[in-house]
Amino acid sequence: MSPSLNATLNSVCFRTIDKPNPASLETYRSLGGYEVLKRIITEQTPAVEIINELKLSNLRGRGGAGFPTGLKWSFMPKNYEGDKYLLCNSDEGEPGTFKDRDILRYNPHQLIEGMAIGGYVMGAKTGYNYIHGEIWAEYEIFERALDEARAAGLLGDNLFGTNFSFNLYAHHGYGAYICGEETALLESVEGKKGQPRFKPPFPASYGLYGKPTTINNTETFASVPYILQHGGQHFLDLGVANSGGTKLFSVSGHVEKPGNFEVNMGLPFPELLALAGGVWKGRKLKAVIPGGSSVPVVPADVMMATNMDYDSITKAGSMLGAGSVIVMDESTDMVKALDRLSYFYFEESCGQCTPCREGTGWLWRVVRRIADGKGRMEDLDLLTDVSTNISGRTICALGDAAATPVLSFIKHFRPEFEYYIQHGRSMITG
Repeated sequence: MSPSLNATLNSVCFRTIDKPNPASLETYRSLGGYEVLKRIITEQTPAVEIINELKLSNLRGRGGAGFPTGLKWSFMPKNYEGDKYLLCNSDEGEPGTFKDRDILRYNPHQLIEGMAIGGYVMGAKTGYNYIHGEIWAEYEIFERALDEARAAGLLGDNLFGTNFSFNLYAHHGYGAYICGEETALLESVEGKKGQPRFKPPFPASYGLYGKPTTINNTETFASVPYILQHGGQHFLDLGVANSGGTKLFSVSGHVEKPGNFEVNMGLPFPELLALAGGVWKGRKLKAVIPGGSSVPVVPADVMMATNMDYDSITKAGSMLGAGSVIVMDESTDMVKALDRLSYFYFEESCGQCTPCREGTGWLWRVVRRIADGKGRMEDLDLLTDVSTNISGRTICALGDAAATPVLSFIKHFRPEFEYYIQHGRSMITG
């Protein structure tokens, strides 16, 4: 899926996309690339000034959690005398999510600059970009960009003739969804089995190799150079209250033109849907999962009255997540859709926590029983009970991610499940 852009809007992460050889250092520098990094290092800009600019911009984590970036950067211990680390989470494995791979594909140098700035601000001399195991071409593009940056003196020791050094490396994952969880990612980088850690301690105090570590999403780091180039207020003004800037939305499912769209935060959903060509085949919209498979599904009428920002989507009963918009038309069999999602979480559970290891299997098998026409009416209460007993009882959020689709699908589309149970088949025809 190639990215699509609305040319009337300011582009933050896709600035290079309409240029020849967009991933090259030459292209990025033609847009002022690395000038921010050079300025703050040579002028020895105080870290607090940069953090305050990020706080003003209201940049929130673009990986799903939405935590304020400036605040997160301020958590890194300032006077710690040992090694500190910076990690980029490019382990993009959730169904419906495919934005970060296009940043790596079309604008890797902006990500590199953003991480180098983060290293300067937080006093980290080493960074790693953990890239999802199923996007090898993008991994190679990023490695070439690292080589270009090193050759140009933009990474390495004593940058711009100063005593600041920052080295950055790519780390290829193995395609495990669980490694998108930040502490499982840390375990994987250390060469261990990718399983989440108990928190506290949090990575800011005990992260990679037991050292203070800050982890941000690809889009988050890539937004930093733009913010510092144009000012936090400018970025804030691109969005709406509590949701500054632009956002990449991965639109997939039943649309005419699936792809990535960079739009201003707060854009009405109908306008985003129109950018993706509208619902395909002239059909009507039935439902939308607005933030990736782990967030609640939203019925069409509610979604069509919702704007694309954190608060608006929360008000609609879901979450913005990573901006992974899955569109479902009127022909969608919601029981079979839930069957597929439940199977994904069953397969991707790392098995560390009993509620998730056993519960995800229970959820999938019961949903599959209904989809096979062998369901019982009490199965709906059983699914609700199992989901409730998984939520909040696991080390990481995968248990909640597995339970959320089940609860929201049954809540909004219960008649379809009841029809399957009563008639042994779907109520959807055609």
